[in-house]
Amino acid sequence: MAHAEKQYHRFSVAQRIEHLVLILSFSTLGLTGLIQKYAQSGISQALIQFLGGIESTRIIHRVAAVIFVLGAVYHFIVVGYKLFVERRKATMLPGIKDVKDGIGMIGYNVGLRKDRPRMGRYNFTEKVEYWAMMWGLVLMGLTGFMLWNPIATTNILPGQFIPAAKVAHGMEAVLAVLAILIWHFYNVHIKKWNWSMIKGKLSHEEMEEEHAGELDEIERGEAGRIAPLADIRKRRNIFIPLAVVFALVCLFAIYQFVTYEETALTTIAPSASEDAPVFSVPTAVPEALPSSESNGNVQPGFHDGDIGKVNPGNFRDDLSLLAIAPLGELMTRV
Repeated sequence: MAHAEKQYHRFSVAQRIEHLVLILSFSTLGLTGLIQKYAQSGISQALIQFLGGIESTRIIHRVAAVIFVLGAVYHFIVVGYKLFVERRKATMLPGIKDVKDGIGMIGYNVGLRKDRPRMGRYNFTEKVEYWAMMWGLVLMGLTGFMLWNPIATTNILPGQFIPAAKVAHGMEAVLAVLAILIWHFYNVHIKKWNWSMIKGKLSHEEMEEEHAGELDEIERGEAGRIAPLADIRKRRNIFIPLAVVFALVCLFAIYQFVTYEETALTTIAPSASEDAPVFSVPTAVPEALPSSESNGNVQPGFHDGDIGKVNPGNFRDDLSLLAIAPLGELMTRV
């Protein structure tokens, strides 16, 4: 009975707030990104109108992206402090034991073994999610910068990288949202509701089921060990200045990311006319018109094949517009 009532502290208030910010920023990114990716859907168009139009939707998406990146910077600093200053174990790093735990869990689920694997502070499923998020952060950050600053990107890379970045950004977004809805939501909220990121604690039964290896360490008095206080103070004096420099560099990089160019945020204001946009195709002008003396034949200098011919310069301009212009600009340019 004592075990059933015992609670084990798992996450601090700061960690729970960090997780809440992650939930809100990721959810906002997923919602505002997918309705732009599938903008022709009726639901997407209704949500875009609810959010104030395409420009407002894009601004909300980018604000959420900045908050997401700021959260990542904070997370890196906290992890660095725990590993370097406090000398805590890197419990989120994957290893051979995680592979064995995964195989053992499959065996347990299909009835080939009687007992669950005794997993540590973070089990193999949590590590997969964590490192998938890290990978997504890198990929979405790079492709997001390319789409946010297309002119700067094409000053360095060929123009084909812009549509490629758009595809990668969109498909990774779909993958990330599906992973959260299917994998994470099932393991944390459907299979059994996990209160640890809300209350900060888990029961003995929950620890025995998901983190039995850590429970063994807790009962032996080995869990959560940190370096001696004197060593912590010495390393803290080294870490804090480095962390401040790292934070300032990241903030400057984020500022440059946001303000480098306005191409991806600015659209041409809609004209007063409510007529549907029409894309005109320039045609060649004849050098001479048929005369009565020519018996209906076209004078030299004008050929039937010239009719409908596209001006090459304008054609290239239209292609470049399609490559880099945001949706709102294409919708309003005539």
